[in-house]
Amino acid sequence: MRIQSHEPADDHAPHVDPVTGMMTTGHEWDGISELNTPLPKWWLYIFYATIVWSLGYYVVYPSWPLAQSFTRGIWDWSSRGAVSADVQELRNARKANNDKLAAMPIAEVLKNPTMLSFAQAQGKAAFGDNCAPCHGAGGGGAVGYPNLTDDDWLWGGKPEQILETITVGVRSTDKDTRSGAMTAFGEGASPILNKQQISDVADYVRSLSGLKDTPGAEKGKAVFAENCVACHGEDAKGNQDLGAPNLTDKIWLYGSDKATIEYAVTHGRGGVMPTWKGRLDDATIKSLAVYVYTLGGGQK
Repeated sequence: MRIQSHEPADDHAPHVDPVTGMMTTGHEWDGISELNTPLPKWWLYIFYATIVWSLGYYVVYPSWPLAQSFTRGIWDWSSRGAVSADVQELRNARKANNDKLAAMPIAEVLKNPTMLSFAQAQGKAAFGDNCAPCHGAGGGGAVGYPNLTDDDWLWGGKPEQILETITVGVRSTDKDTRSGAMTAFGEGASPILNKQQISDVADYVRSLSGLKDTPGAEKGKAVFAENCVACHGEDAKGNQDLGAPNLTDKIWLYGSDKATIEYAVTHGRGGVMPTWKGRLDDATIKSLAVYVYTLGGGQK
């Protein structure tokens, strides 16, 4: 705090200020002297208390770094241990329902309001932790990652089919994984299709969804019949047993522009979904299947 001093401006020695009766520090600027005002006692008491508190904290909690570790504190507390204890407490609280969920067929879970609510809540949390990075927070998907909220399924959208896909994955490391990939028709020394045929069949595939500017569609239809119907079917509506998509529903995993389709025909496609068996317990996997099914695109 600074006030106007009544002492001579050239006298910089500490002195008693006649107005406040307090000593000055001897510091003076432009005739203004600095008072040596003591700190409030309440503030000092709080400050001293924090010092005592910090000393106690150093003793009780981990605090001081060592060469390769740190002091553990007399309570041997750690944030990791606290989180682990909370997680274990949550698991214990969920155990009864989890055991019941794991043993119950997924079709029965969907009919049981209590178990359905439990599975949806647990599945939503598991989806956010494990599936959202690829499929999006709401399951809407992205380029190359399927939208889980529509009614377009590569491997089937029935509850049991969704459960199977999550369990074994797609082209994953699991021995029972769902497999199957689109052939690369334009690669190798002797490609199956030449560039013109690939262009034509791309036009035909685009025309199946009503897209315009497809001059080679008629020729592409013949190419499609000779090379693509084995997987996609004569009606081009796909085959869920093979993971072959429906080409007539106007839903595109990688995009509907001609260049993207030509790339797929030329180089093939084969996305990968990891197996969650062994990484998540059976109840959590079933919860995920229930949650995905109830996002709105599940099939009866």
